[in-house]
Amino acid sequence: MDFRDVAAPRARAALSYVAAGSEGPAVAPDLRITLNLHPDRAVGGLTVLRALAQDGTYHSQFVTGTGNGGLTAHPGGDRWRWESRIFGGVYDDADAHDRPVYGALNFRHQVVGAAPRFGSSHFRLTGATLARATFCYPDSAAEPADFGVAAGMSLIALAEADEQDALNDYIEAQVHAGVVLARDVEALVLDASYRGTPVETAARLLPCPLEWHPGYRLTVAQLRRHADYRGREYVELGARIAEDGRIDPRIIGDAARTGRYELQDLKMVWHTLARFGAPEGAGTACSGRAAASGTADAAHSGAAARSPDADTGVGGHTPAASTPCA
Repeated sequence: MDFRDVAAPRARAALSYVAAGSEGPAVAPDLRITLNLHPDRAVGGLTVLRALAQDGTYHSQFVTGTGNGGLTAHPGGDRWRWESRIFGGVYDDADAHDRPVYGALNFRHQVVGAAPRFGSSHFRLTGATLARATFCYPDSAAEPADFGVAAGMSLIALAEADEQDALNDYIEAQVHAGVVLARDVEALVLDASYRGTPVETAARLLPCPLEWHPGYRLTVAQLRRHADYRGREYVELGARIAEDGRIDPRIIGDAARTGRYELQDLKMVWHTLARFGAPEGAGTACSGRAAASGTADAAHSGAAARSPDADTGVGGHTPAASTPCA
């Protein structure tokens, strides 16, 4: 496995280190890495998309100090320790900007991206980024033993044979040598709840096409049926912030920016919405949900909704790990 085309020395060394222990079939060239995110969260006084429009580069948690999982990206922290183990110490003394960024391999072709646990929307990267990505299953936070590179790995078969909660059903990807939006992103795919909002306005400032997926949503009554998933207190929080008896990603994001709620609590509300309120074509989708919703966007199954200025995204199926919602 030859990584001479990767210019960054540390990235090249990290890829070679993982490749030495990777074997199996090559990743299909039509698969894509996605970077899931909440596009309306605040970073340094700006929303994520506004910050990205100014910078043009997607940064790791080591740079931003923010994230949708654990915040341990600092010297001696868990993320630092995991990267040291996975990449053989290559990044131990690296500048924060040199470290990889995290996403997931969308081997299930989900319209919502490969790892909606981390956000309702996603950047879909170009096929070229596969060659400078490493992968693991399960998530690196679980300190996995199985790693791979796109030239040959067995992680897809491993994930397909496993039984995980649908929010944990992803192959983590670490993209090395940077993610520059104009060079490395095929499209930003937003949740339909952001149509006509400042998030859409910010998205149109980015140097990549904008696409849509049908969107997450739950009624408060539906939310309360799943109080045992993350806890009743989070269901009640969801009910308090609901608008017109429903919640969606835009509503949760608005609540996050008020400063009145703990972000970790809102994350639990999001997990419940992501698990039980997904559109068709998502790994967490409820059978028949789109037909029951009565909305045009929800009627799309297996394809992202068409933006006036972009082609649609790749569709998807509901994997066996998912179960119909009650």
